[in-house]
Amino acid sequence: MLPPFDYFEHRTACQRKQVERSRRIANLPPEYLSPVSIRDRDILAKPIEELVQYVHKGVLSPIDILRTYGKVAIRAHKKTNCLTEIMLPEAEEWAAFDINTKGPLAGIPVSLKDSIAVGDFDVSVGYSCNTGKPYARDGSMVRLLKDAGAIPYVKTNLPVTLLSFESTNDVWGRCTNPHNSKYSPGGSTGGEGALLAYGGGRIGIGSDVAGSVRVPAHFSGIYSLRCSTGRWPKVGTNTSMPGQEGIPSVFSPMTRTLGDLVYFSKSMISMKPWKYDHTVHPIEWREDQATQAKEKKGLKVGVLRTDGVVDPSPACARALEQVASALRKEGHEVTDVNPPSPYEALLIGSQLLNADGCKTFRSFFRSGEWDDPGAAQMVFYMNTPRPLKYLYYLWVKYVRRDEIWAGLLRHWHEKSAVEQWRWVAKREAYKAQWHEWWEKEAEMDFMITPPNATPAVPHDAMKDAVSNCGYTFLFNLLDYSCGIIPVTHVDKTLDRLSADFRFKQLNGVAQGAYKHYDVDKMHGLPVAVQVVGQRLQEEKVLAIMERVEDALEKHGGKYKLLEID
Repeated sequence: MLPPFDYFEHRTACQRKQVERSRRIANLPPEYLSPVSIRDRDILAKPIEELVQYVHKGVLSPIDILRTYGKVAIRAHKKTNCLTEIMLPEAEEWAAFDINTKGPLAGIPVSLKDSIAVGDFDVSVGYSCNTGKPYARDGSMVRLLKDAGAIPYVKTNLPVTLLSFESTNDVWGRCTNPHNSKYSPGGSTGGEGALLAYGGGRIGIGSDVAGSVRVPAHFSGIYSLRCSTGRWPKVGTNTSMPGQEGIPSVFSPMTRTLGDLVYFSKSMISMKPWKYDHTVHPIEWREDQATQAKEKKGLKVGVLRTDGVVDPSPACARALEQVASALRKEGHEVTDVNPPSPYEALLIGSQLLNADGCKTFRSFFRSGEWDDPGAAQMVFYMNTPRPLKYLYYLWVKYVRRDEIWAGLLRHWHEKSAVEQWRWVAKREAYKAQWHEWWEKEAEMDFMITPPNATPAVPHDAMKDAVSNCGYTFLFNLLDYSCGIIPVTHVDKTLDRLSADFRFKQLNGVAQGAYKHYDVDKMHGLPVAVQVVGQRLQEEKVLAIMERVEDALEKHGGKYKLLEID
């Protein structure tokens, strides 16, 4: 149906999916709606490696584990609206007949970002036009999971457009942070962040094009690994920007504990994912790299204190220093680093990611469909007539003297093929510059950075903070392996802005980020640190994350997870 009459199709589709979800929950067997028992808590307390061993030995059945985590997932959903497709009845069938009970993930429930294809279910990615179109078969990732013994059981919420650190859409509604319902759980894999932080799962899979598995881990207080391209399957999914390869999206794991992140990653690679998906490099799990990173004495650690665009807030700076201090006490060499301009990465990456003029993700909207305020802001500037935009650019640069915001505005328009190629050439030159710096100047084993300038943002704040993504987006452009470790929580006493803080002197990107920094309202929200290795160093990054967490436990305390109600 043509606009504006497709508005009625939109409203009908949204209502149908929400009613369907409610009915599926209401019609679940009583085991999923009963209180959490002592036996459930015993299962919830066990790492997945131990649960797998119990399934292999016949001590636990996959159904036992599924019903325990399914029960808590429903409770998490009632608190945060984190779930989209409820697949529990089908999951019971898969657990009984389809999965490999001798596999490395035997009997383990795995939650999936809504964009991952499961046979007989929609892959809406938050657009109503994608509903009522169930996929005929499982995508490669789901086939691999089942062959490994895992049980997909729920799909999770995300933002329409997939270009936000919030997770809201008309089809499924708004997902909230389990620590504070007034705040975002992150995006675009925010539903996973909320579900895992609450305890409704131990392992899940999301995607990341600018920080979408790392920011939810930071906002919600869980662990995640951003894999380099070609290390994790990606075929058999849906997206808001098919064909966008200027900054490739990657699918990657998210977990409630670090031990589970290591075991899950290793198990997935052990399944030889390149046999399921042509985009995956045939690289076996390299235990020797993990062992070397675990055993090396006196690691050289680089600390990126700021990206030069938005200085980290007091809460995020404190978390970073807490990790740096713990590593120093362990005898490692910890030094501040000054890499090639992270702002240049933000500039190049933003132009490549939206080279189509934001047309592709806009093409899926129906009339009256809710738009993410951050994505809408990008579209507003993109559609502003270029003469007017140029005048605004001149005003920002020469009157406001804001070189940062002016630089982002200067080239913010749809690119021709020739322009696109020029930006790709800039990307490759920048990556080479970073490689040269890391290998010959920094000569470090790994780097630690803030995952974002601030903790979680309140709902709809992405209208202002849409460009505040530099700490994660940088490593998408570079295609580096990165992990997120939760470290602490916002403290309204320790994390206040200093008396000499001057909001009006900030650049436009920083103003958008700090507009919503309020420690009284944010008190108790999680704060994490990002651990960065080079490209295709997943084994090394995970091993380093273990050493970082061990250091924190010895010197100041390990992060305390949200307790399961």
